[in-house]
Amino acid sequence: MAEEMKATATTQVDLTKVKPYGDTLNDGMMETMFTLPVPYGEEASEAARQLAKKMGLDEPNVTYSHDMGNGYTFFVLYGKCQHTVDYTKIHVIKVDVEVMDRVECGEYIAENIGRDVVVVGASTGSDAHTVGIDAIINMKGFHGHFGLERFKNVVAYNLGSQVPNEELIAKAKEVNADAILVSQTVTQKNIHIMNLTNMVELMEAEGLRDKMLLCCGGPRISHELAQELGYDAGFGPGCYAEHVMSYIATEIVKRGWQKKPEIK
Repeated sequence: MAEEMKATATTQVDLTKVKPYGDTLNDGMMETMFTLPVPYGEEASEAARQLAKKMGLDEPNVTYSHDMGNGYTFFVLYGKCQHTVDYTKIHVIKVDVEVMDRVECGEYIAENIGRDVVVVGASTGSDAHTVGIDAIINMKGFHGHFGLERFKNVVAYNLGSQVPNEELIAKAKEVNADAILVSQTVTQKNIHIMNLTNMVELMEAEGLRDKMLLCCGGPRISHELAQELGYDAGFGPGCYAEHVMSYIATEIVKRGWQKKPEIK
């Protein structure tokens, strides 16, 4: 019954003109939250409404506002979006791999690689957040998805946070790693872009770029961005250890790295 209802709902939607949905299909209702550098008050709310209209929202309504202090006001605003998107023309550049679960990854490595896969990861630069790299590497993982330390036939090193790119590369060379994982949570002023770019430049200078897989991840990381910056793969929100290891293991096989020579 649920599948029939889903199919019926889908047939009612014109996928060439998709817009937000609130109470009824195609009503365009959406919620947005933002802060303006203006003092709290009715004038501030009116400024938020006018801005929403310029964004293409009809009948904007500020449902909540809060004085942030020092001349700043936070808003929650509802309005009707008049814009649509052609869903049939959407194309997303993403990691093209069949995701295996933790057990399947271990079995795949044993059957197709025949040795341990070595991974080194860290939150690099000034980034002090470890939640991302811990979710991927630490044994307990995150949200019911175990980390790489619990995978069979995988040796994973988590160097923690605020690790200089040079130190992460040195560790990767020391353990002859198959892959380096770079986690970036802080993104203010695009500092993550600068740090990720520096990592690629250092790898190229060391002559290691084509000898190890280089992956990055974080809340504002996509596979497309990662490739633009010179990485092999990028893993954003919703990705877990099995996504990362499925890619690494299958890519090792594709590249013929089963008998990987020691890096010096």
